[in-house]
Amino acid sequence: MAFVTIENLERTFDLNDGGQYIALKGIDLTIEEGEFISLIGHSGCGKSTLLNMVAGLDLPTDGIVMLQGEQILRPGPDRMVVFQNYSLLPWMTVRENIRLAVKNVMGHLSKAEQEEIIEHHINLVGLSHAADKPPDQLSGGMKQRVAIARALAIRPKLLLLDEPFGALDALTRGNLQEQLMKICEENKVTAIMVTHDVDEAILLSDRIVMLTNGPESKIGQLMKVDIPRPRKRMEVINHPNYYSYRSEIIYFLNQQKQIKKIRSRKQTVVAKHGLEKVNLDIGFLPLTASAPIIIAKEKGFFTHHGLDEVNLVRESAWRGIQDGIAGGYLDAALMPSGMPVWMTVGGMDGKPIPVATALTLTRNGNAIALDKRFADQGIRTLSDLKKFLRETPDKKHIFGVAHPASSHNLLLRYWLASGGIDPDHDVEVMSLPPAQMVANLQSGTIDGYSIGEPWATRAVVEGIGYEIATDIEVWDGHPGKVLGVREDWALTYPNTHVALVKALLEACKYCADPANHNEVREILSQAEYLSMDHEYIYLSDAQQATCGITKDNRQLSHHVFFDNTANRPSRTENLWLLAQMARWGDVAFPRNWVEVLERVCKVSVFSIAARELGMSEMTTYSRGAIELFDGIKFTADDPISYLNSLNIKHDIYMADVMLDVPKPRAA
Repeated sequence: MAFVTIENLERTFDLNDGGQYIALKGIDLTIEEGEFISLIGHSGCGKSTLLNMVAGLDLPTDGIVMLQGEQILRPGPDRMVVFQNYSLLPWMTVRENIRLAVKNVMGHLSKAEQEEIIEHHINLVGLSHAADKPPDQLSGGMKQRVAIARALAIRPKLLLLDEPFGALDALTRGNLQEQLMKICEENKVTAIMVTHDVDEAILLSDRIVMLTNGPESKIGQLMKVDIPRPRKRMEVINHPNYYSYRSEIIYFLNQQKQIKKIRSRKQTVVAKHGLEKVNLDIGFLPLTASAPIIIAKEKGFFTHHGLDEVNLVRESAWRGIQDGIAGGYLDAALMPSGMPVWMTVGGMDGKPIPVATALTLTRNGNAIALDKRFADQGIRTLSDLKKFLRETPDKKHIFGVAHPASSHNLLLRYWLASGGIDPDHDVEVMSLPPAQMVANLQSGTIDGYSIGEPWATRAVVEGIGYEIATDIEVWDGHPGKVLGVREDWALTYPNTHVALVKALLEACKYCADPANHNEVREILSQAEYLSMDHEYIYLSDAQQATCGITKDNRQLSHHVFFDNTANRPSRTENLWLLAQMARWGDVAFPRNWVEVLERVCKVSVFSIAARELGMSEMTTYSRGAIELFDGIKFTADDPISYLNSLNIKHDIYMADVMLDVPKPRAA
C-alpha cells in the first residue's frame, strides 16, 4: 500500500458572481514512504492548494487524500507544514518555539524525554549557539531552520514544505537545502515540497510533479530524478542526466507559458472571405527553413489570401511544435518532414494523432558537422570516422539531432549505417533543440551534430567545427520541412487549409528568387525570428563559405524553397521516412501503411492550391524511386522486403495502426 494516495482529486471554489473556478481536476498520485516529492508549475496552477489538502487545511470538492490508508479530513500532528514566512512566535526563544510544539504533541513523554528531543533537533539544524534567542535576533535562514526543527521534532509521518527557501538569499538557501537533504535521508522523512526553483527541485527530489496551468490544473508530467544519493549541491550538476532533467522541466514550464499566452488571446473562430477561419496561430522554429512562413506574414501573402489574423508562434524546440499541434493550441506549423507520419502512427507517447501535410516548404538545408578536433586527427570521410571509432572503443561519442522524426536524425543514421557504423551502439544520438547545437559542440558535450541551417554554417564560420557531409551528398533533394496540420483541423476548415497552402506556396516562390535574398535575410535576422546576424543566413543561393578548418572545397548545403517539383508532397518520400523510423525502433511499421500515407499526404489540397495559383504544371509530377548516395534504390512497392534487406537496424516491429474514422473537430 502506498504511503500517500491521492485519487481523482478536484478542488472547486465559488466565485462572488455565482460562478465557479476549478483549480485542480483529476489529480492522481501515489507517494512511497521516504520519498521526496516536489510540486512545480507556474503561479496559479494549484501547488499550494494541493499541499493544503494533503495537510488537511483544506478539503477536496471531489476525490480523496489518504495517509497510510486513512482519509485526511482535518489537520493533524502526523503532517507538519513549513511555510515560507517561518510562522514563529516572536515572544519565544528558539528553544521555546520548539518546546511548545513538542509539549502539545508529545505530552505523554516525560519532561526529560521532551527536552532531549528539543535539544536533539536544535543541534540537528545547527542552532545550539542561538537556542535562547528570540526570532528578531535571528537571520532569515536561521528562522527557517527553527521552523524545520520544530516540524521534525514532533516526528511527523509527512513533512510538507511550501516554498520554504523562497525568501532566502542564494547562499543561505543552498546551505539549508543541503541540511534538509541530509536530515531527510538520515531520518527517512517523507516530504512534499512546493517550489518554483528548477535546480532546487532536481537537487532534493526523488520525483518531480509538474502541474499544468489553471483552471482545471492537472499533472502534466511526472519525472523521476535518477541521481544517486547522498547528493552534494556542487556535484550534482556533473551527473550526466542533470541537464536533460533541467531542460525537460524548463521546456514544460515554457510550454505552459506559451499555452497561457495563446489562450489569453484566443478568440472565437472568425470566418470571412468564404473561409471558415481567418485567425490562425502558426508555429515555427528559428531556422532558415522557416523563411516561407515568416515571409508570408511580413510580405502580406497571408492577408492576400484572406487570412487576416495570422500570429506566428516561435518555439525553441520541435517538442513545442508537436505538443502545440497535438493539444490544439496551434492551427498549423513548420514541421520536420517526418513529423506528420510519426505523430500519425503514434510516435508521440504511443497515441496516434493523425496529422496531414499538403506542402513541402523546403528541401535540403542540412549538414553533418563535427568538432574541429576531429579535423586535427585527419577525419575527412565516413571511412575515416569509422576507423577512428574502432580505434577508440572506450570513448563515447555523442551526436546531436533535433528530433527523432527529423530528416537530420534519419539522414545521419542512414549515413552512419551505410559506412558500417551502428548509430545505436557505436555512437550515441541525442535530441537537442537546434539553437543549443553550437553551444554544446563548443563545450564538448557533443562531438558533432546533424542539423538544418543556419546552425551548420554557424559552426563553420565561427571555427568551432566543420562539415564532414551535407545532405547534397547524402540525398540531394530530400524533403526538409513541411507544413503540418491536424487532420481534424483540415477537415473542419478545408477552404482555410487551401488558402494557407496558397499563401505559403507563393512565399516559397518569393524566397527562391535570388533578387529577394538580401531582403529575406534581413527579415529573418530580426529578433522575433532567427535573432542573429544575416551573415549566417543562406537561402537557395550558392554559398561562398568553405570549410575553413579543413580547407575542403565543399559546397555547404542550401535550401530549395521552390521549383516545379519541390513543393508537392510525396507518399513515397513519406514511406521512406516511415521505414527509417521503423528501422531504428522509433515506431512500429504499420501493416496498413497505404491507409496511413493517404491520411498524411494531402496531394489533393496541394493540387487545388497550385491550380488556383496558375501553377498546374506542379500537380502531375511523380518522383519515382528514391536513391541515396550509396546507390540503394527505394520504391513504394515492397517496404517490408527493403527493411529486411538492411544489415544494420534495430529489431523491427509491425502492427496495425488503429486510426479513428476521420471527422471534423468541433469548431
